[in-house]
Amino acid sequence: MATMVAVLACGPAMRGDIIDRIAVSVGNQVITQTELDREMRVAAFLDRVKPNLSPTVRRATAERMVEQKLIRRELETSRYPIPAASEVQPVFDKFKKDNFADDTAFQSALASYGITGKDVLDELLWQRTLLQFIDVRFRPGVQVSDQDIKDYFEKVVEPAARAAHPGEPVSLEDYRDEIDNKLSGERVDKETDTWLKQARQRTEIVYHEEAFQ
Repeated sequence: MATMVAVLACGPAMRGDIIDRIAVSVGNQVITQTELDREMRVAAFLDRVKPNLSPTVRRATAERMVEQKLIRRELETSRYPIPAASEVQPVFDKFKKDNFADDTAFQSALASYGITGKDVLDELLWQRTLLQFIDVRFRPGVQVSDQDIKDYFEKVVEPAARAAHPGEPVSLEDYRDEIDNKLSGERVDKETDTWLKQARQRTEIVYHEEAFQ
């Protein structure tokens, strides 16, 4: 029901219980408003932009989080390999080094966004997990033939290259790997989108509209 709420346990220092309203129900799982807000703040922090908590952004973020729930369920039921947090620690450290003068500045920025370092590390780990899932689940089934590459070269790459560099020779071999990667990526994306659409159809998903006002 629309007024459904989840009550989070609080420590004795808290002044009463915190009521965390459900934003989206995904089968027997939920996405709370707190989780939704945190996701938006972490994404903005990583992009180094001011958090945008508008209804439009909330809805778009909720859509991504629904997909997260569906993929996490698949990861659990099908026992896909999960990367360790240590794998993204270098990425986390580089982000800090590239964007903040020192740890004090980093912690201050985290506080201003209302998030923690663990929130950021968890997001980076999820990004790695998602890429790994896609590579294991969908990429092996994608095939790009020599004819596919040749057709794309003749229809797209060759005309553009000749227009950009008139009179210069244009060789398919110079572009083969680039074309292969592009076509493979597009087909993997298509397979992923098809799977997500089917997973959505198999799952009861309810958006609690009061969370998107």
